[in-house]
Amino acid sequence: MFNKPIESWLAEYGESHQNKVNKFIHWICVPVIFWTLLALLWQLQLPQSSYLNLATVLIVYGLFFYAHLSLRLMLGMLIISALSIALILWHERAVTLPLWKTATTLFVGAWIGQFIGHIVEGKRPSFFKDLQFLLIGPAWLMSFIYHRLGIRLK
Repeated sequence: MFNKPIESWLAEYGESHQNKVNKFIHWICVPVIFWTLLALLWQLQLPQSSYLNLATVLIVYGLFFYAHLSLRLMLGMLIISALSIALILWHERAVTLPLWKTATTLFVGAWIGQFIGHIVEGKRPSFFKDLQFLLIGPAWLMSFIYHRLGIRLK
């Protein structure tokens, strides 16, 4: 699972994300997919618990994964996860459309966008090689934010 350093993961992910159009699409679609996945899993409560759901399980797993790669990266993803939960809670209170309908529509649309980006790129998505790249996509975007802010990953 933690067989390579964060720099190797990011470099390998970046190999299939060189095209400007594909990168732009990823800046939109990866955060949407991240949020929609949490929103869909948010509604699946764990037995015997009114506080835990599958979204919190995924967040904990993801933060564990990121922490082993970079504690700074994990902190950034913790903030993104908290903002995502806040958006989910807001949606539940303020939007009349059920959360699952909003999330499903956006999820499908974002994945279509991702595949269009990879058609433009001319390369297959990285997760076809290794499913762990599904966790690297958000980290890849976070690494650009960190670079812009002058924050090192390690």
